[in-house]
Amino acid sequence: MTTMSYLEWAESQLAEMELLSSMFPTQEELEMTDQLALAELREYVESSDSADSPPASRPQFLIKQKLDTASMDMTDVILSCAYPSEYPSVIPEVTVRCAGLSRAQQTQLHSDLNAYLTENCQGEVCVLSAVDWVKDNLQLFINKSLSATPTPKKESATPRPREVFSRLWIYSHHIYNKVKRKNILEWSKELGLSGFSMPGKPGIVCVEGPQSACEEFWSRVKVLTWKKIMIRHREDIPLDRQGEDSGAVESIDSLRKFTGFEEAMFDPHGNRGNHMDLGQLYQFLNEKGCCDIFQIYFGIEGR
Repeated sequence: MTTMSYLEWAESQLAEMELLSSMFPTQEELEMTDQLALAELREYVESSDSADSPPASRPQFLIKQKLDTASMDMTDVILSCAYPSEYPSVIPEVTVRCAGLSRAQQTQLHSDLNAYLTENCQGEVCVLSAVDWVKDNLQLFINKSLSATPTPKKESATPRPREVFSRLWIYSHHIYNKVKRKNILEWSKELGLSGFSMPGKPGIVCVEGPQSACEEFWSRVKVLTWKKIMIRHREDIPLDRQGEDSGAVESIDSLRKFTGFEEAMFDPHGNRGNHMDLGQLYQFLNEKGCCDIFQIYFGIEGR
């Protein structure tokens, strides 16, 4: 590792602070708990030669986020950050405060976050990576703390979040790999999703079911190694709970267009037997009442 000077470290810290304050412009989002330390850091960067020792006071700040979690409507999460003098060659001191977590959960969250930063971010500024990691992982910790401590349900106070039915249309440059194909089949079954996958080039996957299960499926699939993968189109339908007067209560199952999940092969051809017959795919989508999706996948881009 190249040794950086205190001045270079300080320059990185100041640059990150400026980036953070442009991303979180209000006091409600980013609060500098030590304004003087920031001023001293700036002065050190702007007027020092590299022989000077860095200021003793360390910049400290809070990043406040409201995260939408499944169990609580909006959860306040505060990341408290401090820069060691050698940051970013060492990881920053970050603690996370969230009312939804027990003390043990919080300890576990910190050790997982620090392990993530140590592995992925040493040598570069990483407060934004830490914020993203917390956004991505907080729900898992809340889930664990909920399942660990059965809390009495306050039925009347908070209206139940409306359940949402989702259908994701995923497009991949190609799907050949047997392991990925097996994962797609097993995960959709495990998560109770219906739909289909069409291996070959291009690769197409459709999953439908409860929104949380679709999101979980996507979060697992997208991190496998792909040349290109994206959600080309998504449909989200909030379930109508007002069943009393109308009599008809929509359910997840009533909105499904597919029964179960299958791998669909349409007369593969081409030298690797990997180009599917798009006419048959069109027919298949048409039968399921989804032929508008064909246009989304294969129509002229950018119309």
